[in-house]
Amino acid sequence: QVQLVESGGGSVQVGGSLRLSCAASGDTGSWLCMAWFRKLPGTAEREGIAVICSSLRSTYYADSVSGRFTISQNNPKNTVYLQMNSLKPEDTAMYYCAAGRVLVSLKSQHYAYWGQGTQVTVSS
Repeated sequence: QVQLVESGGGSVQVGGSLRLSCAASGDTGSWLCMAWFRKLPGTAEREGIAVICSSLRSTYYADSVSGRFTISQNNPKNTVYLQMNSLKPEDTAMYYCAAGRVLVSLKSQHYAYWGQGTQVTVSS
């Protein structure tokens, strides 16, 4: 059994920062990578924005957040963070963390475990 619980969402003004956390419990051997996705208002799809694979010491970012967001993970690999800087109104979304075994992927179908999400709202 794997559980992922996100926290750290909230409301922030344009240009501000937030740090999201995702606490994982259960069989940590069940996944190789953890990622952050977001679901924009009015859309059905979850956009993959950042992934970290501790075994490879690799990270990868979507173009939409590259240079502004940073994903990191503690050791043991039971918490993953998303530091979000220079936030824009278009970053407003529900943010989800996920865990899976496909290496360095931002595709939602590659992730078996999901959290419930945390809302981020950026206002101007």
